[in-house]
Amino acid sequence: MEQGTPGGPPTQSAASGRIPLAVVVVDGAGLVSHWSVGARRLFGYEKEEAVGRPVGDLLPVHGAIPEDRESYGAFDGLGPDLETSLDRRISYPAAGRARLTGSRTGGDCRVDVLWWAYPLIGPGPERLLVLAADAARLAAYDGPEGARTERDVQVERIAPGFALHTDFPGADELAARLPEILPSMSVGESARIVAQVLELGYPVLEFSHHDRVPVTPDWGVARRAERKERRQRAAQAAARGLPVAPDAVDDEGEDLEYAAVRERLEFLNEVSGRIGSSLDLSRTILEVSRAVVPRFTDVAGTYLREQVVAGEGFPEGPPDETTMWHRVAVEHTDEPGRWDDVVPVGESMPFPAHTPFFQCMTSGDPVLVPRISEEMGNAIASQFEKRDIRPLINHRSMLVVPLKARNVVLGFMILLRHRERPVFNDMDRVTGAELAARAGLVLDNARMYTYQESVADTLQDSMLPHIQPRMSGCDIATRYLPGTLLGRVGGDWFDSVKLPGSRTALVVGDVMGHGLNSAAMMGQLRTAVQTMAALDLPPEQLLRNLDDLAQRLGEHYLATCLYAVYDPIAGELHLANAGHIPPVLVRAADGRSELLDLPTGAPIGVGGVPFESVTLRVAPGDRLLMCTDGLVEVRGEDIGVGLATLTESAAHPAASMDDACDTIIRALNTRGGRKDDVALLMARLNGIPAENVAHWRLAVDPAEVGRARDMVRAQLRGWSLEGLSDTAELVVSELVTNVVRHSRSSRIDLRMVRSGVLVCEVEDEDQTLPTLLSAGPGDEFGRGLRVVSGLAKEWGTSRTRTGKTVWCELALPRR
Repeated sequence: MEQGTPGGPPTQSAASGRIPLAVVVVDGAGLVSHWSVGARRLFGYEKEEAVGRPVGDLLPVHGAIPEDRESYGAFDGLGPDLETSLDRRISYPAAGRARLTGSRTGGDCRVDVLWWAYPLIGPGPERLLVLAADAARLAAYDGPEGARTERDVQVERIAPGFALHTDFPGADELAARLPEILPSMSVGESARIVAQVLELGYPVLEFSHHDRVPVTPDWGVARRAERKERRQRAAQAAARGLPVAPDAVDDEGEDLEYAAVRERLEFLNEVSGRIGSSLDLSRTILEVSRAVVPRFTDVAGTYLREQVVAGEGFPEGPPDETTMWHRVAVEHTDEPGRWDDVVPVGESMPFPAHTPFFQCMTSGDPVLVPRISEEMGNAIASQFEKRDIRPLINHRSMLVVPLKARNVVLGFMILLRHRERPVFNDMDRVTGAELAARAGLVLDNARMYTYQESVADTLQDSMLPHIQPRMSGCDIATRYLPGTLLGRVGGDWFDSVKLPGSRTALVVGDVMGHGLNSAAMMGQLRTAVQTMAALDLPPEQLLRNLDDLAQRLGEHYLATCLYAVYDPIAGELHLANAGHIPPVLVRAADGRSELLDLPTGAPIGVGGVPFESVTLRVAPGDRLLMCTDGLVEVRGEDIGVGLATLTESAAHPAASMDDACDTIIRALNTRGGRKDDVALLMARLNGIPAENVAHWRLAVDPAEVGRARDMVRAQLRGWSLEGLSDTAELVVSELVTNVVRHSRSSRIDLRMVRSGVLVCEVEDEDQTLPTLLSAGPGDEFGRGLRVVSGLAKEWGTSRTRTGKTVWCELALPRR
């Protein structure tokens, strides 16, 4: 058995040794299959009596004893529950402590039992190994590194546990000796069990000592005792005529209070160095809790406002009885698991006005309770439904300290000392207040970082559009990857805009720099692109206008932009570039990918540089890949290497658009060194077949309205969309009538496109855009567009190079 801390390796200074162990093996049915000599001595049952009986009838293991406890004896469980049903095959070891009485153990005497339970897997019937020891044997144990007496070790404070690895001095010896104490079984069975024990963790004991801590109620006691002892030694030496050492002469002038304050400051300085190593709120909370346990207190429970945990703001002013407090950490030196069920981490609750916690958080000052009385314990316990917290707090000394920063209470800490430890006093109150002030500042810094991180993520999410995966004649997939943790907000963006004529505008841009300024500029430019794209400007003219806007916004507004317009009916792609990396086009016919050679142009914001557009013929199934330089550019490497990798990875076949994007990201991210944001947009250019497009040329004549209705009805019949005939005829009739009555055009073009929705477009040569009017009961005109607005899924107008287009969309009937 090793002395140390459960869950960790034993300390170098701890004493180590062995105590007799009881070893029991349980099969899958819950029956004892092996019973060692040590088990007979500890529990009083012979092997013949024990083997074949239910384990709950014999072992005082919490959670595995029979319901009728009177048949066995009194039992107090102090450890975590063990699964009662071995059929569920627990996969983790458990440890605990029990005190039992009964005739088998020697009449009325109490036996203090420590136990460890290991689940077993593999061939054979064995399913559980239980090791048990008599805790009373530890009181008189003399380890090889020094004797420990009952005065030194408080036996009732011994807790069993596990060290979850086997890299410790003596592991090989333990592995060699463990089969010797196992009940008689084959060599293969014992070797398998020993291997699993070492894998799950070897048993350890945690001793709780009553040692003097540097922070004591009376800061000068220790030094006074030292001076008194030095004076006695000096007096004895003088009486014998021996020389007196200089340090043995008491310096009456030394200020004991100064020494006490110095000790307190040393403690606070040490604690300050242990907290605040990270801006992560959860880690900071644990650092604060562990800094005071056990040196200053035995139990530390930390509560924060729910808004602090969530990274949100909260109302000004002191908290009240409705304020919800979130329990974020409970650190203690009690037996493992003792606090977990009663006050679990993660619970939120308010505190009424009669509690010391409410007094602390409203006044902002520490609250000292030298001893929690029965009455106060009952009042505090009333806040915990169906859980009795009184055994954990009654008769303990309590200090409640506020965690505040900038005169705002963020939370509070509840500090408790064991009964045998000196109670908190006024000096501790001052120390706790100073400790809480430093911890509150660290927590506030972490809270502000968490809050700013949340704001940055929210800003970035709001800036980036939620693009529909399917547009008219094309499918779209996107990816966005933030840069470094310190620059999670950047200026990279992508977008798609629906245009008249079933066309789609695709855009990718990159604002130079990082941070909120870049993100704000990105939002402005993206909004401007959407607005100008809706005006159906040619790509080169849109970039020209965007460049003018950037110069008006400020001289530091620089960005690159790639703008493309896809016409699925004509099978054409119109592109213009403003200093951006070129796109990649993957041909569907042969899977070949190519980096498009476009006029580069200058970045947006430079000014005075012309922009040119290029028109390409594309086939159905071709894929267009647009991205920012963060994907292909790595510091210290030529960007041509990244572009070549991008072109190669884009040609790889994939099951879906999302899979294709992921393949590209993986191929480019393996190089490492990426620091910039990444925006990636991939569009599969499906096109719209000619049989899904109908086009008619009409004269500007009232008689053409009826002809338009007849042609629409006939076309919908050919497309098997007769259910839309009435709505489509009415909408087309209103749009054509509007052109006949109000336009100065010499022609009317009517087009219907079937592509996910039914698109009706009416184009003429007059650039005056119609507007939606409010028609009164007696008005003869002004109801046409209102009818269209009421019947169509979407509608809109835009100017063209030769006039204007009014369009609307009708949802296709479900089949």
